[in-house]
Amino acid sequence: MLEAGISAPDTFPKLLMHHARVRGGLPAIREKDLGIWQTWSWKGLADEVRALACGLAAQGFKRDDHLAIVGDNRPRLYAAMCAAQALGGVPVPMYQDAVAAEMAFPIQNAGITHAVAEDQEQVDKLLEILPKCPSLKHIYYDDPRGMRHYAQPELMDYEGLLQLGREAHRRDAAFLETEIAKGSGADPAAMFFTSGTTGVPKGVVLTHHALIDRAIAAAEMEGLNDRDVVLAYLPPAWIGQNIFSYAQPFAIGYCICCPESAETVMTDMREIGPTYYFAPPRVLEALLTQVSIRMEDAGAVKRWLYQRFTAVANRVGGRLLDGKPVSLADRLLYALGDVLVYGPLRNVLGMSRVRVAYTAGEAIGPDLFRFYRSIGINLKQLYGSTETSVFVCIQPNGQVKADTVGPAVKGVELKFTPQRELLIRSPGLFREYYKNPQATAEAKDAEGWFHTGDAGYFDPEGHLKIIDRVKDVGSLADGTLFAPKYLENKLKFFPHIKEAVTFGDQREMVCAFINIDVEAVGNWAEKRNLPYSGYTDLASRDEVYDLIRDCIEKVNADLAQEPEIANSQIHRFLILHKELDADDGELTRTRKVRRGFIAEKYQGLMDALYGGRQSVHVEAQVKYEDGRTGSISADLKVRDVKTFAPAAAQRAA
Repeated sequence: MLEAGISAPDTFPKLLMHHARVRGGLPAIREKDLGIWQTWSWKGLADEVRALACGLAAQGFKRDDHLAIVGDNRPRLYAAMCAAQALGGVPVPMYQDAVAAEMAFPIQNAGITHAVAEDQEQVDKLLEILPKCPSLKHIYYDDPRGMRHYAQPELMDYEGLLQLGREAHRRDAAFLETEIAKGSGADPAAMFFTSGTTGVPKGVVLTHHALIDRAIAAAEMEGLNDRDVVLAYLPPAWIGQNIFSYAQPFAIGYCICCPESAETVMTDMREIGPTYYFAPPRVLEALLTQVSIRMEDAGAVKRWLYQRFTAVANRVGGRLLDGKPVSLADRLLYALGDVLVYGPLRNVLGMSRVRVAYTAGEAIGPDLFRFYRSIGINLKQLYGSTETSVFVCIQPNGQVKADTVGPAVKGVELKFTPQRELLIRSPGLFREYYKNPQATAEAKDAEGWFHTGDAGYFDPEGHLKIIDRVKDVGSLADGTLFAPKYLENKLKFFPHIKEAVTFGDQREMVCAFINIDVEAVGNWAEKRNLPYSGYTDLASRDEVYDLIRDCIEKVNADLAQEPEIANSQIHRFLILHKELDADDGELTRTRKVRRGFIAEKYQGLMDALYGGRQSVHVEAQVKYEDGRTGSISADLKVRDVKTFAPAAAQRAA
């Protein structure tokens, strides 16, 4: 935090120069390269940004220009973001796993002139779309591997840009300081293109003030300081990662760590021991799946210990974390479990030092949420969006609930429309959707209220409860509330289910598409000597259908205990012949299902579910990572599921 009596810098470049002065030798960013952690100090980062900004200026980059950032979390890409801001420009992080065609619209829309790419893969995408993006004149690459024979005039390596900048700085040492001083909190700091489940992406423009204000408000609430450590492993183009690995460290002064690759995240996390952690539900689901697989492979004694102490944790773990009364006997039993099970498990997950952990991005299943808290991880839910600079609601310590996202953070106002849509007024609100005044006016009214599109209500303690998107909340033919995301999250708690899509609005019953988790189900099949040749073959086996049906029936039993949605139990399901994929348009880049698109694309499967058929033939095109397309042909089975009488009806009987 900034020292008392010092006025807070109002832009990110000013914050960087502040940290370089007061904590210059402390680590700002670490990166694992070739198995070794490399450290950038705050002073070193400031020197890099200074040279990079001067280099960009020498290449014609100026105030209000946009700089595309394409790649994984890397120190040089973060330095490029700040360099653009130092010149009064606007960085535009882009999803590194997006195909080339998806990058064309943001570059065209923002009129991007300069881009910094991580490696050859990202450069190839940018070169592919150059004919569609005439504004893009300069592409800089960080990793030179594979780039030796590239001779396009738009290309320059990162080191060359740095050298150009150092020479320019020697000629005019005061230039950059003058440019930084011109900046103000009201200036655009970054543009994030929302993935959206429908329609084309929109460029969300956030100011320095919006991001810094919300970063500090949340940090003060959690007591963050410059000794905290964060792992930056999610896409920098996603506002969730960006707020934790850029906005907050620049505001607070803590260190972020960039893993070597997606495959080494778990190992790298154990090595650096983050104290502050963020994960969307899909990551937490994947981690729990790995734990479940390891437990299935463990010996009988370990399995017994895990099951025995997991039951203890479920009963008292959350209460201990919240500081609530627990009997001495249970405290002792939990302490023993901490030595034998919970502590080793936290270590395997890389969460031994985690002091504060958040989950957000989409609703998390209550069972999944309780599991992490039960083993001593202070996992809390927060609510926000790109348009609100993330921090809208946070669960305070001691007030954590599985079914809410907490009360409003300091400075935020909330209210609901008669249709139960949540409205937000906050210092962190976006300035506009870039070049889209109509969408801006629809989302942010004249009084400054942002219309979220989320449906929910306040519980008696003033905590916000989100049930689904307003457009997705519906009702069955009998009037029963239908909240598809709520049902899907309950299904995905099971390690064998990777993704679920539920349907039922204005229909007589709920049906579901299921994606199995090929790793978890494959491990399960191998233990039972069930041969299979791949996902499609495994998904078609009767034994796997029986396994998934058992999971769905457990969900139905839970739903029977909830009066408002007891009649929305799942009646029929099928296991999809392929995994849902963002490249096929079925998921957004943040892994949210595009339910309407899926229903339209697989209309034949929907007809089979609701038409009472027991099987359906499907032929579909798929797109591979290298851009090729192929086809899949399969006969899918449709299965009925046992449902349960609502609890209220059972009690009446």
